Amino acid sequence: MTGTTQEEVSKEKPWLLHVDGSSTTQGSGAGVVITTPQGHNMEFAIKFDFKASNNEAEYEALVLGMRIVQDAGALHLLAYSDSQLIVKQVCGKYEAKEKSMVQYLQ
Repeated sequence: MTGTTQEEVSKEKPWLLHVDGSSTTQGSGAGVVITTPQGHNMEFAIKFDFKASNNEAEYEALVLGMRIVQDAGALHLLAYSDSQLIVKQVCGKYEAKEKSMVQYLQ
């Protein structure tokens, strides 16, 4: 964010990130929907080639979406997830206790 003040970032219209991870006996994956400040949508469906719990799939979706918007140059992001656990851990309201959850938060 070189040359960008906090005030300029807060005035910028945010990018929107909606994520949903899923894990079943047949595999795991994630859905990611990104909306640019101009209102353009990008949708991604990802099938993981590794075993993941539902919570891990949720975190994978969040991390992937954050990387995409960062690579696109986003400075202001609002992220949404239907996982109460992930949201509360990211916001600092819940403590991550499982090793994998702690690693995702880092």
